[in-house]
Amino acid sequence: MSTNSGLPLDPIAEARRLWAEHGWAHAADGMAAVTSLMRAHQIALARVEAVLKPHGVTFARYEVLMLLHFSRKASLPMALIGERLQVHPTSVTNAVDRLEAAGLVRRTPHPADRRSTIVELLDAGRELAEAATAELNAEVFAAPWLSPATDGSLIEVITELRRNAGDF
Repeated sequence: MSTNSGLPLDPIAEARRLWAEHGWAHAADGMAAVTSLMRAHQIALARVEAVLKPHGVTFARYEVLMLLHFSRKASLPMALIGERLQVHPTSVTNAVDRLEAAGLVRRTPHPADRRSTIVELLDAGRELAEAATAELNAEVFAAPWLSPATDGSLIEVITELRRNAGDF
């Protein structure tokens, strides 16, 4: 799957050159790094979303399904879903609303804490998660346009960025 648009040059490399030329050489590498990361995110997300679209879920909803799939009881409190996925409670509510409407999860009251809601993975949600994962593994994760050595290096670099940003 190629996204080559036939551009005669790398627009981020050109922006980096212009950044330096305009007196911001001290920030040119950082600008290029951040811009490259944001573009890579767009590319990766588009590839993942293309695989998930026939399953009727977005990556955000797929993440909720997989988190429930990996949990011991196939259920978790909504607040814990948000914490584990590092997203705002509103985003969790939106994802769960859509998954519930599709018959993939069910909300139930927490048995011990009436302020909390449990989200339970239904059989249809498990089946969808497993089918989508098989396709993602085959079409994206097993070959993410990088060599295995580069995969490891990228993980290390992004982990450093996340750690330094206080992500964990």
